[in-house]
Amino acid sequence: MANSAKSAAVSHVGKIRSNNQDSGYAGRYLFMVADGMGGHAGGDVASAIAVRRIADADQFYGSPSDAEFALRTALIAANGQLAETVLEHGELTGMGTTVSGILLVDGHVAIAHIGDSRVYLLRDGKLKQITSDHTFVQRLVDSGRITPDEAAVHPRRSVLMRVLGDVDASPEIDSAVLESKPGDRWLICSDGLSSFVPDEKIRHVLTTTLSAQDAANRLVKESLDQGAPDNVTIVLVDIDESGDASQDTPITVGSAAAPLDLDAEAARRPLRIPSLLLHPLKSTQTDDSHFEPESDDYLDALMVEDRARARRRRIAWLVALILVIAAIVTALIAGYQYTQTRFYVGASDGRVAVYQGVHQTIGTISLSHLYESTTVDLDSLSPFSRERVTATIAVDSLAEAHRIVDQLANVQP
Repeated sequence: MANSAKSAAVSHVGKIRSNNQDSGYAGRYLFMVADGMGGHAGGDVASAIAVRRIADADQFYGSPSDAEFALRTALIAANGQLAETVLEHGELTGMGTTVSGILLVDGHVAIAHIGDSRVYLLRDGKLKQITSDHTFVQRLVDSGRITPDEAAVHPRRSVLMRVLGDVDASPEIDSAVLESKPGDRWLICSDGLSSFVPDEKIRHVLTTTLSAQDAANRLVKESLDQGAPDNVTIVLVDIDESGDASQDTPITVGSAAAPLDLDAEAARRPLRIPSLLLHPLKSTQTDDSHFEPESDDYLDALMVEDRARARRRRIAWLVALILVIAAIVTALIAGYQYTQTRFYVGASDGRVAVYQGVHQTIGTISLSHLYESTTVDLDSLSPFSRERVTATIAVDSLAEAHRIVDQLANVQP
């Protein structure tokens, strides 16, 4: 980790991963985060190559549009370098990385983005996500098929639709130019933060911590407190009264901060079948991002699979509901049948009567009915016996009910 008075860069391997596949950079004008794909060979190599190549764009530009063009061009150049690296080192086939970066120029911020790392802006105490994730579930959210809450637990939330790598010579990169004001705080992070720490918690940390370094450290801690199964990289930029956050000494963290020896990487990595040939339509571990090309055929296949999964979920809920209802109905029937094995002695039209069931109701449903009336008048009973009959006398059998009726008929007041 490192920082200046205006910016900070922190990268942590997390609590589960064995190596850090993230890279971060905080320079004079350029700030960025790259997240190598954990599900492919060489994620750490990919993020390191991309950050080092894009860092060449850390210069002063005469206009925001020039800065935007330069940043987009740098990402395309990094993509080409990744492809060349794979040609020379076949064991790295399939490696890729996300990149989200900003360039400060003349009171503006030029943004370039691909993948699911994110750029946030904190302004006047309000946190806004500036970039949109290039993921399958974000497509579903944008089309109204699922809600953001459903996306957070979707089994396909790790599927990236756009990355830098060796699979697309001309990747589609989002870019924009936004106005930047003194007091703005820009956050660039990998999904090791955004996937595990809610936006409201991020906003709270950013608004209650003055120092950029302290805020970055607190955000890493928040992620670690959630278990931090993925690498976590944060670059934080504070815009001062002069309108920028430039610094003299660039800072690099994560994979890009370590020496990159591709020969050593090749020696320690097994030769792998190109991951795109596997083209998995199976569930993957939720903490391993993987890339699938943004083709209509593949998107259609994922949509079909998602609709099938939704149907299976609805059917499972329906079956479970039917089973619950069936269990309740069975219990009610069994309970009712049990009550009909009971009897009690009570009053009916001024005479002693025998009832089948129990002297209770469920709502408007009575659990008993008149079984037989007798010739014993209530008025012929003693006050005590009459009160007992009126309050009902519960018995275990019809024979016992008859015995009590005989006793009442033979007892005169």
